[in-house]
Amino acid sequence: MIAEEVMQFLVLASLIITAYLSIKFKDLIACAISLGIFSFLLSLEYYILQAPDVAIAEAGIGAGLTTAIFILAIRGTERREVEE
Repeated sequence: MIAEEVMQFLVLASLIITAYLSIKFKDLIACAISLGIFSFLLSLEYYILQAPDVAIAEAGIGAGLTTAIFILAIRGTERREVEE
């Protein structure tokens, strides 16, 4: 029982850390990967909360498909630097 609570606390702390990192990263690819990790951790949280159907959907669509679409869209753009 205590191990489950510790696991849930670690997942929630990791969710907060990855959300913060996805805001702070300057590189868009790093942001997309951070959001993919966030979605995977969120699916793990759904599984801990005993919602395996929602966890599978979040892992497949949120962590997998959306991250791939973000990365393909970022790679299809041209990088421009703003001179200060």
